[in-house]
Amino acid sequence: MTLTGQQPLTDADIATLDAYWRAANYLSAGQIYLMGNPLLTEPLQPGHIKPRLLGHWGTSPGLNFIWAHLNRVITVHDQPMMYVIGPGHGGPAALANSWLEGSYSEVYPSVSRDVGGLHELFRQFSFPGGVPSHVAPETPGSIHEGGELGYSLSHAHGAAFDNPGLIVACVIGDGEAETGPLATSWHSGRFLDPASDGAVLPILHLNGWKIANPAVLARIPEPELDALLRGYGYQPVYVTGHEPSVMHQKMAAAADESVARIRAIQDAARAGPRQAGPSVQRWPMIVLRSPKGWTGPAEVDGLIAAMAAAMNGLDVLAFTGGIGEHQPAVRADAAAGLAFLGVAVDPARNAAAAGDADISAPPAGVAEMSSPRGRMSRSPVRPARRSA
Repeated sequence: MTLTGQQPLTDADIATLDAYWRAANYLSAGQIYLMGNPLLTEPLQPGHIKPRLLGHWGTSPGLNFIWAHLNRVITVHDQPMMYVIGPGHGGPAALANSWLEGSYSEVYPSVSRDVGGLHELFRQFSFPGGVPSHVAPETPGSIHEGGELGYSLSHAHGAAFDNPGLIVACVIGDGEAETGPLATSWHSGRFLDPASDGAVLPILHLNGWKIANPAVLARIPEPELDALLRGYGYQPVYVTGHEPSVMHQKMAAAADESVARIRAIQDAARAGPRQAGPSVQRWPMIVLRSPKGWTGPAEVDGLIAAMAAAMNGLDVLAFTGGIGEHQPAVRADAAAGLAFLGVAVDPARNAAAAGDADISAPPAGVAEMSSPRGRMSRSPVRPARRSA
């Protein structure tokens, strides 16, 4: 079911949700990439970047988006809620929101809600002596180990049993959805007693990929996906898109509809005679379709930058082996986004390059070389230089 025409949010509501979401997204990205300069108050330098990157940006914007909207549900509907995060290595999102809300600093006063605390939040993430890249036991409020894919939905139902006032929102990643434990956990809803238990609101987050591989549930036709989920006993509501203002309205409408549906099921069960056996209710769920790495740049020079971070900087950037050795435009485009690494290409040298050639623009901190032969000879290589 796709809700159309519902606009539960005012412009002020959208602005508030979006500001919170953008803050959480920045905090998530900062944990993954930065070990210094947390507010970017000075030009970004290689020394500000972590030498080894762990943690997944791809799932973090979606998790932050959901978190913001669950906070709205708690406030608008006065609804006790728990948030179970299934996608592996979604730790940046959980830590970002916990820090934004203040609970992280209550447990860990050294990670205070100021610039110094922000520096520590970024530095410690997936770093020696710091915290893991997933939702670990050290994370305030955590009941689910984020690196153990497949158990989120069963843990969510365990939290809802005998807790009649609670709704447990459980985010299921499309990669996690392919695991055996998760595939069987869809049936857990049949064992919820709406008269005495709480409810679970599954949120299937389909961004199309598990790491860098296509995900099955994101690729099958929507009628097949809908039939599958209904067969499991759910009434899915679809939230699809990428434009933030539109998606905020859609998600708010889906959350309101889901809470109303859950309360209707529970009110009917609690007003009538107690039912024996598994539940025959069709519980609501949300299918969120959003881009992987939502809100990030459409194209990044990520591969070169990631390799440079792993090697603690570059001395030489060589275009060879089928990538740019005969294409000045390709070389220029690749170098354009890498100035922060000390990469700079001289337009004239780049256009005239033939054979092994130095195409750097002095005083670049990294030597840029072109070699159409597939391997670099020693003769044109200048002394290695690395930017500070």
